[in-house]
Amino acid sequence: MTGLAVRPPAVAGTFYPADPDELRRWITAALEEAARRCPAPAGPAPKAIVAPHAAYVYSGPVAAIAYARVARCREQIERVVLLGPAHRVPLQAIAAPAADAFATPLGLIPIDTVARQQLVDRGRVVISDAAHAAEHSLEVHLPFLQVALPDAAVLPLAVGDVPADGVADVLDHVWGGSETLVVVSTDLSHHYDYATAAALDRDTAAAIVARRPEALGPEQACGAYPLRGLLTAARRLGLGVELLDLRSSGDTAGPRDRVVGYGAFALA
Repeated sequence: MTGLAVRPPAVAGTFYPADPDELRRWITAALEEAARRCPAPAGPAPKAIVAPHAAYVYSGPVAAIAYARVARCREQIERVVLLGPAHRVPLQAIAAPAADAFATPLGLIPIDTVARQQLVDRGRVVISDAAHAAEHSLEVHLPFLQVALPDAAVLPLAVGDVPADGVADVLDHVWGGSETLVVVSTDLSHHYDYATAAALDRDTAAAIVARRPEALGPEQACGAYPLRGLLTAARRLGLGVELLDLRSSGDTAGPRDRVVGYGAFALA
């Protein structure tokens, strides 16, 4: 892939290990533990998953629950449409990078440039490298994809303040069949005490399972905009939503006076 424009990792060594061997070992162990904790049922893979995007020590075990559901279908999934919030750059649009590939310590993951151009040509997506340069909400998912779905390309989309129908319309263009997986990146409540966060996150999880995008705002989920779009698409298509895991940083690695909530969901 020499000569291609590559977006380098921005949070390797902070959100996840920068050493490739350590990183692969961590993800492999997390996926194995997730498969034991929440065995995947027989049948087709989920069409979409929702998973968090904090540092791996905090949210990685919850994200692994979602990725363990799709790892068994690695021969089938060729493309991942990855949507997350834009934390760093104010956006009133959905932004794709101009890069041809994203880099992580595990190597390069190619971008689906054909689908990106189709969305740009239709006026659904804009190109903004600035929106992606320092954004962690998408990057932290890439090593999981490289281990769980090593042959898949990615279409990374940073979602700004966009109506749910607008996000759902983008998803409609790239929905595809069983070869395409949709991943929405979001954390849940932020910086409440453990008990308060647990109650808030239970209500949020119930709204997600009920496919009620109107009940979700940035206070419930930092990735509310892409999440609302996915739930709108799910409601249009009659997909069900399954809660796979619901924990917080107080359950994984952090103190309990100020926690961040994490949920893993599968849509099929």
